[in-house]
Amino acid sequence: MSENRQGLDLASVETYLNSHLSGFEGPLSAQKFETGQSNPTFLLKTPARNFVLRRKPPGVLLKSAHAVDREFRVQKALTGSEVPVAGMHILCEDEDVIGSSFYVMDHVVGRNFVEPTLASLDTNARRQVIDEMGRVLAALHMVDIEVAGLLDYGPAGNYFDRQLARWTKQYRASETQKIADMDALIEALKSALPADDGQRSLVHGDYRIDNMIFQSDGPRCLAVLDWELSTIGHPYADLAGVIMQWQMPPGEEGRGLAGVDRKALGLPMDQEFIDAYCARRGLPGIENFGFYLAFSFFRMAGILQGVLKRALDGNASNPERAKILGSYVPQFARNGLDALHK
Repeated sequence: MSENRQGLDLASVETYLNSHLSGFEGPLSAQKFETGQSNPTFLLKTPARNFVLRRKPPGVLLKSAHAVDREFRVQKALTGSEVPVAGMHILCEDEDVIGSSFYVMDHVVGRNFVEPTLASLDTNARRQVIDEMGRVLAALHMVDIEVAGLLDYGPAGNYFDRQLARWTKQYRASETQKIADMDALIEALKSALPADDGQRSLVHGDYRIDNMIFQSDGPRCLAVLDWELSTIGHPYADLAGVIMQWQMPPGEEGRGLAGVDRKALGLPMDQEFIDAYCARRGLPGIENFGFYLAFSFFRMAGILQGVLKRALDGNASNPERAKILGSYVPQFARNGLDALHK
C-alpha cells in the first residue's frame, strides 16, 4: 500500500461516517491499496478499528461498470452463508460526499496469496488452500438466490449469449487498436455458443486466489473480495475462469501455473479441480468445456482492454500497472482461440 494518491477527501469521509456509521470515532487516516484496477480501494484507520472503503473511480465511465452498489448488495446478501464475505457497513450513493459513490466494509485480517503457486506454503498446505478455494466456489453456485433475495440480480435468458454481447460492446467501446485474434475469437464464440442448459446461479465474475483472504494460520477462507462483476448467470463461467488463470504463466504478471510441476507442489491438475467441483455439486461432468474456457479468455481480454483505455485516458487507479495488464489482451485472445479449437 502507499499513501492516498487518489484525492480521497478524508475530512468529508470522516464527517459522513460520524453521522451515518454507528460507533465510528476518528481521527481517520487512509492508505490506498495498490491492487485493484477497477474501483480504488482504501484502508481506513481509526484508533479503535480499521475499515475498508471502496469507491467508483473518477472520470467518464463505461455504462454499468464500477457498480459499487451491486458489490455492496451481493456481499450483504451473502452474510452468514457458506460463502465468506467481509461485513458490510454502509453504502453512500451521494456523489457530493467524495465525488463518487462508495461503500465501507470490515477490514478482514488474514493472508492474501497473489499467485496460485502458493510459494510460501508447504505441499500439504497448498493442497488444503486450493481445496478450500474449490469448496467456496461450489458453495457460491449452490446459494439459493431466491432465499438470498437475489432473483433480480441478473436478467433471465442465455447467460453466455448475453455476456458475449455485453463484453463485445464493452471491448469495442474501449478498443485502442485492431487485434485480429480478438475479432476472430468474437466470431468463433458466437458460432460455438451452446444451448442454454437451464443452470442459473450467483456467479462472482472474477474468482481467483488473489481475490480471497485466508486465515493467517490455516486454510479456511475468511472473505471473497471484489464482487464488481458478479451477477446471476452460469456457474461454468466462474469455474472456467479459474482454469483460465492457471493456464497463464507463473509470476506476478501472469499469476498462473503454466509449466509448473503441480504434482511436486501439491497442486491439482485442471481436470482434478473440475472433478472435485463436479463432485461437490453432484454433477456427472462438463461437456464442451473448451467453449467455457475460450469465453473466459475473451471476457478477460475485454476487461483488460477497458483497464488499458482508462490508463490512456488518465482514469486508472494504478496507470503503469494498468498499461502492463492491457498489453496482455492479444495473448488472451490467442489463448481463447486455442482453447476453442483444441
